[in-house]
Amino acid sequence: MTFESDRIAKARAQWRWLGPDRPTFADVPAPGQVSVWDFPRPPELVRETREIVVLWGDTLVGRTRGAWAVRETAHPPTFYLPLVDLDRKLLRTAGDSSFCEWKGPAQYWDLNDGARQLVKVGWSYPKPLAGAEALAECIAFYAHELECSVGGARAIAQQGGFYGGWITPDLSGPFKGDLGSNGW
Repeated sequence: MTFESDRIAKARAQWRWLGPDRPTFADVPAPGQVSVWDFPRPPELVRETREIVVLWGDTLVGRTRGAWAVRETAHPPTFYLPLVDLDRKLLRTAGDSSFCEWKGPAQYWDLNDGARQLVKVGWSYPKPLAGAEALAECIAFYAHELECSVGGARAIAQQGGFYGGWITPDLSGPFKGDLGSNGW
C-alpha cells in the first residue's frame, strides 16, 4: 500500500455513521423530507435535475439543471455546477488547496468582478479520485455569502467554515457542522 492510499484508507476508516442506520438523535423526516442520515458514506454523486442558481448580489454566477449533488451521511448535499453553466469571467483561482479522502485534491476559487471580491467561495476537484470523476469539470460554492437556490427554494449554508452543503426545506438533520457534531 502506498503512503497516499494508506492515508486515504485511514481517513475513510474514521467514520462511524455510514448511512444504512440512523442514529437515535436523528430527526424524523416530515412528509416530503429526506433524512441526511440516509445518505451513504462513501458519498454518492446524483445528477440534480432541479434548477440550481447561484447569485452574488444581483450578479448571476451560475444557473443549471445539470449539477451533481454529492450526498454524504449527515451532510446536506453539496452541489457542483458544470463550468459551462458558470460565468467564468468571475472566477479566479485562489491558490490554496486541500484534500478529501473521497474526492481527492481540491482547488479553491475566488469570485471577482473588478469592483468586488469573495475569497475562497468555491472549490473544485480537477483531478478527482476514482468514483468522483464526474466532478472534474465542476465547481461548488459555499452559500454563506451567496444567494443559492435549489428548485426555487432558498438554500441555507451548512454550519462551519469547512462544510459546503446547502440546507433546503426538503431535508431533515441534524447536520454535520451543527454545534456538537464533531463526533459524527
